[in-house]
Amino acid sequence: YGMGASPLTPNCSPGAATWLPTHVLLLLVQTKSKKTLARPGVKNIVLVEGVRTPFLLSGTTYANLMPHDLARAALQGLLNKTSLPKDAVDYIIYGIVIQEVKTSNVAREAALGAGFSDKIPAHTVTMACISSNQAMTSAVGLIAAGQCDAVVAGGAEFMSDVPIRHSRKMRKTMLALNRAKTLGQKLSLIGSIRMSHLSPELPAVAEFSTAETMGHSADRLAAAFGVSRLEQDEFALRSHTLAKKAQDDGLLEDVITFKVPGRDIVSKDNGIRPSSMEQMAKLKPAFVKPHGTVTAANSSFLTDGASAVLIMSEEKALAMGYKPKAYLRDFVYVSQDPKDQLLLGPTYSTPKVLERAGLSMSDIDVFEFHEAFAGQIMANLKAMDSDWFGQTYMGRKAKVGTPPMDKFNLWGGSLSLGHPFGATGCRLVTTVAHRLKKEGGQYGLVAACAAGGQGHAMVIEAYPQ
Repeated sequence: YGMGASPLTPNCSPGAATWLPTHVLLLLVQTKSKKTLARPGVKNIVLVEGVRTPFLLSGTTYANLMPHDLARAALQGLLNKTSLPKDAVDYIIYGIVIQEVKTSNVAREAALGAGFSDKIPAHTVTMACISSNQAMTSAVGLIAAGQCDAVVAGGAEFMSDVPIRHSRKMRKTMLALNRAKTLGQKLSLIGSIRMSHLSPELPAVAEFSTAETMGHSADRLAAAFGVSRLEQDEFALRSHTLAKKAQDDGLLEDVITFKVPGRDIVSKDNGIRPSSMEQMAKLKPAFVKPHGTVTAANSSFLTDGASAVLIMSEEKALAMGYKPKAYLRDFVYVSQDPKDQLLLGPTYSTPKVLERAGLSMSDIDVFEFHEAFAGQIMANLKAMDSDWFGQTYMGRKAKVGTPPMDKFNLWGGSLSLGHPFGATGCRLVTTVAHRLKKEGGQYGLVAACAAGGQGHAMVIEAYPQ
């Protein structure tokens, strides 16, 4: 029956089994269940559980916290949901993009705050918008190598309070003041300060190698692929509408309730705002003025939030009495030119990961792509649908092919749910696991772009019900 599936699949009621011959039951199972991606001699690695704090617009209810507070809340939510003993994991890995200098290893601070045993090592990774994907695949690597049996991975981002630095000249003067021995030396240094030294350095969502902001790059990408403003607004409206429906229908079960210290209890994302095409059309371009097509309404917004997942070897999960949600299968990372192909990660990573898994686009039942900008998603879909792009840039004989929209981001995405840079990857993977269960699919695919012209994709297989 493959993957230990029972002859009594959801396709046939228990009553039916009394009169259906075995060969018919076998056929029923086989049409439902494709081949499994389990490989002889390779450990099965499973997603046991995934949670996240509500994703909130930055500057709202989380405004007075620090990044480790959000990460700690996600870890505590995972502990509560799984009843996991606090010394039962071997390692903890977190992803973050804009670091708070006081907690540079946010994984360790959050783990200690959440009450995990101080004997559990923890480290922090960064890889732009795929930081928590990197945390998860690092966990998979540790388990596959036999180093660990159970790892918690996650990510956090806190845009309400980003580090703002003094100018370089001012920093130099302040450091020199710290070393100055005499009053004369100190007065001389203070006297050298000019008004221009006092202008701060603000962090920007910009490429170091090209100095271009991501929004500007998304606008150019949309123009290069002929993506209209109307198409972008329609996709953004779809994202918000589907997210609202998923929220109202109670499908976003990974969201935990979090009592914010000194503030309210939060239990749902607050950036989901279905608008109308007419309202969206009134907004001016945000980056390329006056003729750009990327606006505040068709871009993901600055978000605070954190996520956490429990990853184990299948053997360990079953021994501890857990029912896994999904198998984590093949994954890839890709990189391309950060100037003109900054956000095309999904186009490059999708065919690579499908090839590794021996699957085709039609085998995938659930797609979850990170929505940085509506223009970026539409540009990727057009690139994937282009023979010319496939042949010219990817060395393929033909196009990659596009995911069918009736399988694509059906519970909303980063445009509507929010995008805390370091935390989105875990949301994508957990959503695929939940959608596979809800929709009765077998294979899901996560794909995301990231700053630096990087990208990621992973195949996830449903755990037999």
